[in-house]
Amino acid sequence: MATGGARVTYLWWVPISELPLMPSEQTIQQHIRLACSKGDCRLFRNNTGTLKDANGRPVQFGLCKGSADLIGWRTVTITPEMVGQQVAVFTSIEVKTATGRIRPEQQQWLNAVQAAGGIAAVARSVADCEQLGLTGEA
Repeated sequence: MATGGARVTYLWWVPISELPLMPSEQTIQQHIRLACSKGDCRLFRNNTGTLKDANGRPVQFGLCKGSADLIGWRTVTITPEMVGQQVAVFTSIEVKTATGRIRPEQQQWLNAVQAAGGIAAVARSVADCEQLGLTGEA
């Protein structure tokens, strides 16, 4: 009988220490913000919620319930036929893990932004933002 060895915990037949870690929503969000800052997109963290002030009154912060984790803009150059100016297109990215689910109010927010001509999507990785053309990567 061996003594002094470390105990190994298994998840069925694979040692737990060998399972790949799923990145947290916060980690995904940080990677997306960094990747998007390399292109024509600028995204900022949108914390939402309610806290009580010194008198116990609720104070809401963030845009609104359901608004996305990251908000900002993507600079778009208008064609020469349209005076050759640049405009900022409102951009709203809801960050989720591979298994994260969108709440109804979050989907309503994304739908409203898209209906108004903005860019709105769920991103589970930097690759999702690359597909939207937000990272400056082809």
